[in-house]
Amino acid sequence: MGDWKLPREGGCRCGQVRIRVSAAPLVTMACHCTGCQRMSSSAFSLSAAIPADGFEVVRGEPTIGGLHGASRHYFCPHCMTWMFTRPEGMDWMVNLRPTMLDDSSGFAPFIETWTSEKLPFAQTGAVHAYEALPPMDAYEGLMKEFVEWAGR
Repeated sequence: MGDWKLPREGGCRCGQVRIRVSAAPLVTMACHCTGCQRMSSSAFSLSAAIPADGFEVVRGEPTIGGLHGASRHYFCPHCMTWMFTRPEGMDWMVNLRPTMLDDSSGFAPFIETWTSEKLPFAQTGAVHAYEALPPMDAYEGLMKEFVEWAGR
């Protein structure tokens, strides 16, 4: 996983919104909360925390859907693909759905969250699991460990 092959480009299902990632992820995750299950129509959602200055929308104009408050979910306005999230109080990063990338290889989840809402059959292979979210003071250590795990 150490070779992130940057930059990477990607887009929504219909291709009207295109993105570019020029920075390696800070950490990768799978979320098992029922909100993510419903929005992704799957057992969990995958995400990669990308530094905000390493992420850009290069074509189209995503629209806010899902959460409309301080944390905002962004979708393609045409095909309604859930593409990324800008979490409340974390303007320094974008929570990208890595499957939006044309090449999403190497984005296995390192952390899984909301395992208290996990469907019994869902398996991610994540190194760390949390019943809800990791404590805020754990993120720095988790991101350092992720760098080693990912081979950067």
